[in-house]
Order: sequence, then C-alpha cells, then structure tokens
Amino acid sequence: MSEYDEQADLAPDTDADVSDGWEAPSTGVAAVDAVLASVQAVDDRPVAEHVAVFEQAHDQLRRALDPGHG
Repeated sequence: MSEYDEQADLAPDTDADVSDGWEAPSTGVAAVDAVLASVQAVDDRPVAEHVAVFEQAHDQLRRALDPGHG
C-alpha cells in the first residue's frame, strides 16, 4: 500500500451524513447524558437556534464536569 493509499483511507467519508443515525452515547452521568440528548435533538430545531443550544450545552457540561460542583 502506498503512502497515498494510506492517507486516502484516513480521509473522512464526505458522502456520509454524519448526523444520520447518530445516537448520543450513555455516559452514566445524568447531567452529561441530558446535555448529549439536547445536542442530539438540535436537528429538530431551526438553524437560528443551534448556536444557543450549543452554548447552553457547553455551559451545562462545564458545570457537570467541574470537580467543585459535582
């Protein structure tokens, strides 16, 4: 296998729809699982709302994962 072939194998599949069939994994941490579910549901919301969903998810994850607030 040539170096070119190896690099081609590592390239992302641009034909695949990343969100198609993606399911949020269960982490076992309820607060984190809730955030992942909210991010998974972003496809059902208008694009104009996506930034707010991701910003809220970021804030919630920071709080959930902060060792001083667990």
